[in-house]
Amino acid sequence: MEEIVFTGFPGFIASQLMYKHAQQHEMISAIILPSQREKAEKEARRIEKETNCRAIKLIEGDITQAGLAINSKDKEYLKEKTVVFWHLAAMYDLAVPRDLAWQVNVEGTRHVNEFISKIPNVKRYVYFSTAYVAGNREGIIYENELERPEAFKNFYEETKFEAELLVDERKKSLPITIIRPGIVRGHSVTGETVKFDGPYFFLNLIDRVKFLPFIPFVGRSTSYINVVPIDYILEASMYLSKSAAATGQTVHLTDPNPHPIEEVYRNMVQLITGKNPKGRLPHRLAQVSLSIGPVRKALGVEKETLDYLTWTADFDTKNAERLLAESNIRCADFIETMPVMVEFYHVHKNDKNFQIPIR
Repeated sequence: MEEIVFTGFPGFIASQLMYKHAQQHEMISAIILPSQREKAEKEARRIEKETNCRAIKLIEGDITQAGLAINSKDKEYLKEKTVVFWHLAAMYDLAVPRDLAWQVNVEGTRHVNEFISKIPNVKRYVYFSTAYVAGNREGIIYENELERPEAFKNFYEETKFEAELLVDERKKSLPITIIRPGIVRGHSVTGETVKFDGPYFFLNLIDRVKFLPFIPFVGRSTSYINVVPIDYILEASMYLSKSAAATGQTVHLTDPNPHPIEEVYRNMVQLITGKNPKGRLPHRLAQVSLSIGPVRKALGVEKETLDYLTWTADFDTKNAERLLAESNIRCADFIETMPVMVEFYHVHKNDKNFQIPIR
């Protein structure tokens, strides 16, 4: 019997993917931290109630431990199944300290790889990486490349690169699909998300300085920002997990038609204030300002965000387009669907549950 197994639950993407599997009445398990049991049980019961699916099995474990710290009974349970394994558990914070990122993203993935290799019947292993394993490489970044850059912009990028290397090595022995998402935003139709990070840092900044007589651009940028809606990530990764052609493939789930950062910023300013941005805050001054803890906390912006304003790279999506050609799954345009994103932000911007703690 087939079992869909997740790490990363009750995180947003894992929860949404489980929901979609539940709608198809598949058998679902999630490996959860003991500290997350209460939250995981609440989310699992919600999914069960709304989809009328079978009971979701919650397995206590810890990916940072050998054997994932799963008890022998649960290990035997999984070994008796044909398993589709989704590994999403990771530290996604751009400001994460290196030791913590390494322990979870790299060592955690190493332990997951070893655990999966001991399951007799693995139908598919879907690993969520990131397009930003490219580090500071510029130009066109191809899906079939996994080249070590000269440097990384943060420890999140570095540890996800090291983790993807570990998974990529297993393609010879396991049916693996590696997903590299762009920066994930809320649903393109409803705007729904559970946290305001990535492009939402710009919304925080604009919203908190909108009392000023005018809002300037931050520096001068000719770069593009690659932001993708969660519904595209869910639909595409689900399709790829069931596609035989996606076995052994690495896929950029990025926007094939991204917009310039300044165009995105201009539209955000217009939607929040009704005005166009005017003038420019020097990039260096912005860096110095966001190096001050109280300033970045007041603005709701992680300083690492600035590194992406001047980074010039394009993500090739030919592999994704080929694999998704018959699916009718397409990435919604960021600018066209930005109004619902901003509307959802306005409703929830004062809810601390949505805001990322700024260090």
